[in-house]
Amino acid sequence: MQFWFFLFLIGFIAIIPLYFLSLEHLKLEEKYGKVIGRRIGEVLGMISGWGFFLFWFGIWLAPQARFTIPFLQDFSIQIPILDLEIYLLNSLIFVPLFIVGAWFGIKGVVQTSLRVAETHRAERVVVTGVYSIVRHPQYFGGVIAHIGFSVFLSALYSLLATPFVIAVIYVVSRKEESELIREFGEEYANYKKGVPMVFPKMLRAK
Repeated sequence: MQFWFFLFLIGFIAIIPLYFLSLEHLKLEEKYGKVIGRRIGEVLGMISGWGFFLFWFGIWLAPQARFTIPFLQDFSIQIPILDLEIYLLNSLIFVPLFIVGAWFGIKGVVQTSLRVAETHRAERVVVTGVYSIVRHPQYFGGVIAHIGFSVFLSALYSLLATPFVIAVIYVVSRKEESELIREFGEEYANYKKGVPMVFPKMLRAK
């Protein structure tokens, strides 16, 4: 039962070096030329970005031990195709977490564009809207969604893996920012000083 969970978890880790390489825009352009280097980075970004999130989804959906919250257990829905039982209380916890996670993720993508999200190549430093309260809204939204889906699906291993997921997000965020400093210099360095990296200090955008 644990095989698929650990396979997705290993994939979640294994995709990181490819993800890192996709962020090294200047090195790729220096090595392969501006046009080819840019294209290579974009392709690597597409592959690693979608792979990262697909493995993340797999962590939630993989067969694994289930936990129960000892309240409202009489209210549940069976999902035979996934061999799951969804409890009312889990759903009530999930909904606000999903809304918050989706809001941050969607807002982050809308402000930078889907292309930037897919290719990991920012054209400018965005400092307004959701980016005025957290530097990586998609990752914050992803962590919140991770907790929400883990509870919704009663996925014990996924929920226990939350600190590990946060650690991976932190490492990826640090790598992204080191490359953004190389590309945008003081503009991004100054932005970092006033805005938290992954977890916002307040939930009100400018």
